[in-house]
Amino acid sequence: MTKKPKLKSPNGKERVSFWAKLKAILKSHHLLWISLLLVLIGSSSASIVQTNGGTIDVSSFTLQTVDGQYIVADLFKPKTATAATPAPCVIVVPGFQRTKETQIGMSLELARRGIVVITIDPYSQGDSTATYQIQSATNEGYGLIPMTEFVYASNIFNYVQKDRIGAAGHSAGGNGVLLAANYFGKQAIDGIVPQSKLHSIYVSGYVITLTAETLAPIRSNVGIAYAYYDEGAYRNELASDPTYTGWLGDMRTAPEAIRTINSGLTLEGDDPVTSVEIGRVYGNPNDLTMRIVNNEKIVHALQPYDPTSIAHVVEFFDIAMNLNMTMSYMNQTYLIKELANTISLVGGFLFIIGVAGLFFLIPFFKKGIVFAAPAPTPKPTKVGTLLNYGALIIGATIACLIFIPMCQASTTLFADANGGRLTWFFPERMNNGVMLWAIVSGCVGFVIFFATYFISKAAKRPMVSLEGFKISWKAFFKTLLFAVMVFAALFLLVGLSYLIFHIDFRSFFLAIRPINKVKYLIVLLMYVPFFFIFYFSNSIRVSMVNRYEGHKEWLSNLIAVLANIIGLFGVIAIQYITFATTKTVYYTDNWLFVNMLLSVIPMMAILPLFNRYFFKKTGRPYLGALITCLIFIMMMLMHSVAYIPIFL
Repeated sequence: MTKKPKLKSPNGKERVSFWAKLKAILKSHHLLWISLLLVLIGSSSASIVQTNGGTIDVSSFTLQTVDGQYIVADLFKPKTATAATPAPCVIVVPGFQRTKETQIGMSLELARRGIVVITIDPYSQGDSTATYQIQSATNEGYGLIPMTEFVYASNIFNYVQKDRIGAAGHSAGGNGVLLAANYFGKQAIDGIVPQSKLHSIYVSGYVITLTAETLAPIRSNVGIAYAYYDEGAYRNELASDPTYTGWLGDMRTAPEAIRTINSGLTLEGDDPVTSVEIGRVYGNPNDLTMRIVNNEKIVHALQPYDPTSIAHVVEFFDIAMNLNMTMSYMNQTYLIKELANTISLVGGFLFIIGVAGLFFLIPFFKKGIVFAAPAPTPKPTKVGTLLNYGALIIGATIACLIFIPMCQASTTLFADANGGRLTWFFPERMNNGVMLWAIVSGCVGFVIFFATYFISKAAKRPMVSLEGFKISWKAFFKTLLFAVMVFAALFLLVGLSYLIFHIDFRSFFLAIRPINKVKYLIVLLMYVPFFFIFYFSNSIRVSMVNRYEGHKEWLSNLIAVLANIIGLFGVIAIQYITFATTKTVYYTDNWLFVNMLLSVIPMMAILPLFNRYFFKKTGRPYLGALITCLIFIMMMLMHSVAYIPIFL
């Protein structure tokens, strides 16, 4: 059989079909395929763990409450929970700055043991709307009160034992749980219901509101857990006792813990205690007077991710609800899910480069945004090297010293958001402080860059080049369009993962969540122009400064990463060295801003690698700055508290 002759174009060249071109393109973009494979492996594996091998149905639902407000929640329904065999239910409330996905430890481990779990996005966090209530914890339990009412009264939850509904929360979420128990306890006392609608509650990482007034009406089993090394313990009652020299998070003699135990013993008619035996069950779970105090040797932010802490949550509900669990409390799989999620997150970051590689093949972009990179500058002299590293040290020092002052300034400049009032004037309470730091830090970066340029030029040994700034408006807008397309492709990918597997991309404090609400895009447009000052400044520094003849690429990248994070690590070092030596954190009123760095620092470490890569591809610092600014700021905004005045 003779082969068919290959087609020729009119000019005599071999004609290549569209599909042949596409096949060649896809074959040559290995990183894109690797990224998609990682996402598939990570998301599918995380889904298998999250559903416990298919024995738990995981879904989301929205509860409409009042005045256009609504709560978005994840439902973990064991297949053993049916109308014929109803199961207990526990509603989980995340802490401040956290979304429902961050509570997978509590949610999954309770659901694996046959408990129906509903994990909510509190009001003003995640996908839930904001609320008109300034005192949302007191009046709404951050959304727990209406959710409890709904589960208790709705026939939809006919697979739930209505007399065994519990709640658990960490940090501010724990406060919401406690105040909800107070609310429902008053209903029981007034005879509105035969017993509190919250059978048992577990309060983790929050003891400030464990007052006699709050505890007295509670008619639920109560468990509390507090990190022995909790950074917020400076607010506890023992802090006002000048004779006390121990850790303020030690619950054995803490008045809040003693008061909690005695609130149950009083109802039982037993003698009060003057100290607490950690882990001991006090009272009677059948009378809803059970009380227990746990005190894990860990810090506040890590408590929801600590296996021992999760085991204590499971143990509490086992005892409080008389479940007689046969599975060991330490038999836990949620960390495997976190590992699988991390694989997805890595795949997501690699996808940014992979999909950008495809877009670079489009002639519209290839001819419009790709330029010859400026030539590397000559290797600096010893003086030049000192000038360069001196500039890095100055920049890192300033970044360290201004972080907390800028965060503090945001509480005054953005007073409405700081006070929990609905506002369109920058509604992201915590990110406002980071934004101010980014603006000032970015401006400092510009000053250092140009100072280095003029000083080295005057010495007739230029260390940086301004050639990389050259770009037309047309090319800039093409670059912006390219960045938006990469941004859209990434969030489309995570959206598909969530749609198919109910899994986003995350690793503990760092997450790429799907854009489920229009409000995120509105807020993004508000914050990106200001954050771009920092991202562009950073892109210039990592792309146009450490580019010397003969300079090793890995060394340049390492220097860029260290320069980006060392200042912020300094803030953490100051905080925890002081904490270790004095038992009180250095930054007290602003300690939550320090905790935010647990998610900011990883982004700052990755940032220069992207900036450097896209500079090498385009010869300009703009594309890397635009892509990273859009993606990283969206990640921050969706993971924070936002008091947006309209409900989208």
